[in-house]
Amino acid sequence: MTISNISQMLANVTQYISEAAMRIFGPTDDAYPTIGIQPFTGEPYDKRTDDN
Repeated sequence: MTISNISQMLANVTQYISEAAMRIFGPTDDAYPTIGIQPFTGEPYDKRTDDN
């Protein structure tokens, strides 16, 4: 291995790690609406009133 190969490999590893860190800690690119917490509007299951 020559010094230029080692240098290129080190540059590739550094780029790979920095891109991963930017993806993790960068702003989100989700398209989810900001709707907040939704209240439960159904009826809870009660085994005592089950018709079986």
